[in-house]
Amino acid sequence: MAARALWKGAISFGLVYIPVEMYTAVQEHDLDLTMLDRRDFSPVGYKRYNKKSGKEVTWDDIVKGYEYEDNEYVVLSDEDLKRANVEATQTIDIVAFVEAADVPLTYYETPYYLAPSRGGAKVYALLRETLRKAGKIGIATVVMRTKQHLCALVCVEDKIVLNTLRYASEIRNAEELKLPPATLKAAGISDKELQMALSLVDGMSEDWKPEQYHDTYKEDVMAMIKKKIKAGQTKTITAPEKDSGTPKASNVVDLVALLQNSLGKKGKAAAKPAPEEDEAEEQEEVKPKAKPKAATATKPATKSATKSATKSAIKPAPKTAVKRSKPATTRTAA
Repeated sequence: MAARALWKGAISFGLVYIPVEMYTAVQEHDLDLTMLDRRDFSPVGYKRYNKKSGKEVTWDDIVKGYEYEDNEYVVLSDEDLKRANVEATQTIDIVAFVEAADVPLTYYETPYYLAPSRGGAKVYALLRETLRKAGKIGIATVVMRTKQHLCALVCVEDKIVLNTLRYASEIRNAEELKLPPATLKAAGISDKELQMALSLVDGMSEDWKPEQYHDTYKEDVMAMIKKKIKAGQTKTITAPEKDSGTPKASNVVDLVALLQNSLGKKGKAAAKPAPEEDEAEEQEEVKPKAKPKAATATKPATKSATKSATKSAIKPAPKTAVKRSKPATTRTAA
C-alpha cells in the first residue's frame, strides 16, 4: 500500500460519520517502453508549451481554466474547486444499499482501499461488519480530481474497498451485438453437450489462488529483449511475417468430440470413439497431405490414395493398403 493517501475525508450515511483515508488498491506492471525516433533511435518526449509563444511551460506555471467564450477563461485554483462544494469534495455519501449481485461487472471500474483515520476505527469496523452480515454493498458518490464518481463500498476480508462505478450512460447497448439465442433449444445446444461442459468445468474447478497467475506475456517479451541484447540486435527492427494476422476460424462444429477431447486431457473420463469412426477421421486428416503424392508416384498406393481409388471403383486396392484400412475398404466393396 502506498504510504501517501490519495484522498482524505469521511464516509457518511444517515447520521453516521466515519473519517477515512483513500489509498490506491492496484499497481501497474506494464512494460516500460520508450518511444524512439526510428531514424537515430533517440527518445521522443512530450512537451508542454505555450500555444501562443511556442515556449515550454513548467508545471509551476500551469493553472486550470474554464473557457466560457472563445479565448476567454475563468481561472480556477484547487481551493476554488474545493470551496464550490466542500461537502461533495470531502464526503463519500452513501445513498443506498443494494445486493452485490444486482450490479453487473461492466459497471465496476477502479478499486481503492479505505482505511480509518484517527478516531474512526470503531465506526469503520461497524460499517464493515454491517456490510458483511447484510450481504450488501453501499452505493455512494464521491468527488475526486474535479469529477464526481458513482462508487460501491464493498466489504473484502477486513477492508472496506471503494470501487468506482461507471454511470449507466457510459455502458454501451449490447442489442447491436449478434449474440446466440438465450435458450438452449434455440441455440442448438443438447442436454448431452451441456452435461459434458458442466463435467469439464467441475474437473477444472479449484480454489482461487491469485498468486499463481502472472503476466506470462511480459515475461516472454523480457526474454526476447534479453535475447536481442545478447545477440547484439539492440537496433534491429523485426519485420512482420507474411502470414501473420487473425487466426482463421475453425469449421469444426462437433461440440461433443471437442468436449470429449477436453475431458480426456483432464482425466480418464473421456469416452473413446468407435474404431471405424476413429479410422475414418484419421484418413480424412491424412488425405489432403497424401493426395499430391498419389498423382505422380509410381510406387504402391498409400493408405489415403487406396481409399480414394476404391471409392471411384477404377482399380482394386493393393493388398497391403487393404489390410491397413480394412474397415473402410469393406464398406466400399459392400
